[in-house]
This record gives sequence, C-alpha cells and structure tokens, in this order.
Amino acid sequence: MVATVTTEFTVRPVGWVESSLTDRAAAPKQGDEGAPPARIRLCADIFEAAADLRPGAEVLVLTWLHQADRDVLTVRPRGDMSRPPTGVFATRSPARPNPIGLHRVTITGIDGMFLSVDALEAVDGTPVIDLKPVLVGADER
Repeated sequence: MVATVTTEFTVRPVGWVESSLTDRAAAPKQGDEGAPPARIRLCADIFEAAADLRPGAEVLVLTWLHQADRDVLTVRPRGDMSRPPTGVFATRSPARPNPIGLHRVTITGIDGMFLSVDALEAVDGTPVIDLKPVLVGADER
C-alpha cells in the first residue's frame, strides 16, 4: 500500500534567464524551433557550483515556468485541435501541476556570473532552478 503524503518543497532560484524573448505566446515550443541565444545570470551565493562548467559543454537547464497554468491536467499537444486531449505528463506542455521546464543547451561562453547558451526557448526573467550536465557515457557519471 502506498501512503499519500502531502509535502511542500522549497525550491529557490539559482539564476534567471536573460533573453530577447519576452512574450510567452511568441516563444518557440522547443529550443531547436528558432529559439535565440540567451544568458543565464547566476546568483552570487551559488556561483561556486558553476566552477567546472566550460564553453562547449552541454547542460540541462531546469527552469520554473512561472507564467504557466498549474491547474491544467490535459492539453491538445502543441495546441493542435485535431489531436486528442492528452495528459500533461505525456507532453512537454508548460502547463502542468509543477511547471518545471527542461532545456538542453550548449554553453557558448562564460563571463563572470553569466553563462551564455545557444538556443533557449525560456522567456526573459524565467527562474533557473538547477543546471545538470548532459551525460553521454558511463565514464562521465
């Protein structure tokens, strides 16, 4: 038997997205669909955590999609009304109970507290909640 436990979690930003994208409706749905380069401004108190990141490295940027609707449980994928309603856990929709965004990017530069990245579809001001390396082989674990 699985017990249901209601627990609150505190997640704090480690940085924020700085992007030319300001309108969520105009932003591409995925980074490879025309997203512009962007910067991630890291918080000063966690900067040491980024010490070993390097240009050319691929990272997963986890964001808090602060403009998302948290009450939506089903969507028509990509807004296509010809597609059947689909539970959000089977989609990449930003609307979901916990709107965590997942973005695979390549670091193109590092300047102090700023990471420049290639195509990132998150809008300006989006909180970054974590960065994780993309692992290609077992030797990188």
